Amino acid sequence: MDRYLVFGHPVRHSKSPFIHTLFARQTQQELEYGLAEPAVDEFAQALRTFFDQGGKGCNVTVPFKEQAFTLVDCLSPRAKRAGAVNTIKLTDDGVLLGDNTDGAGLVADLKSHGVTLADSRILLLGAGGAARGALAPLLAELPSELVIANRTHTKAQQLAAEFHDLGPVTAQTYEQLAGPFDLVINSTSASLQGELPPLVPALIHTDIAIYDMMYSASDTAFISWAKQHGARQTMDGLGMLVEQAAEAFTVWRGIRPGTKQVLRELKRNLGVI
Repeated sequence: MDRYLVFGHPVRHSKSPFIHTLFARQTQQELEYGLAEPAVDEFAQALRTFFDQGGKGCNVTVPFKEQAFTLVDCLSPRAKRAGAVNTIKLTDDGVLLGDNTDGAGLVADLKSHGVTLADSRILLLGAGGAARGALAPLLAELPSELVIANRTHTKAQQLAAEFHDLGPVTAQTYEQLAGPFDLVINSTSASLQGELPPLVPALIHTDIAIYDMMYSASDTAFISWAKQHGARQTMDGLGMLVEQAAEAFTVWRGIRPGTKQVLRELKRNLGVI
């Protein structure tokens, strides 16, 4: 049976085995999917061992995505742009292909919620790996402007300059931000600590769409804050998790699984519904 893993540290909380098991059942693919939590300095060896022992593919999560970028034999265009790899496939000719499905998963989830990206004004909070992975797929949707805001402004400036050839992307400080924005995406990990990006409430209006890449059984701190200030459409990153997994499954198996039922099952598993 074909074997797949998710590498991370920590990774025991991962819902990837749950998701991919449902995908396999749905598409009648025979595979097994497990967890691997090597020490931070042992990832490279663990990755080699997995594929030497017949592994077919894997997902890579924190803190190994940038390291995986350097360990594969070739990169997809979106992985090159993201500077990180979250999906690896062993091709039929023995090549390790590195891909990044995070941004595609984000865009797919936004569209599933009816969010219009074309000609929209988007605010992206954060300038780390999550923001980097999202930029090219977001810009491919032809927004009118994409503004990056980050606590360290120079990082936002560097990121905007790097992606400027793909579309109208700029960097602003939090103090410079002026609305209206159609969509705000929080790519920072602030919600994991119950913290908020330093946004002024005046940026929130009833027609804005709010997206937090983090997720939990209840509203994240950012979503709660946005709701308090009038946002009516708010979304967390659970759908992105499922959509990026579906993209990875397609890379591995050549068949696209449906995501709606799997997302419902995942929410039920997490106690969200």
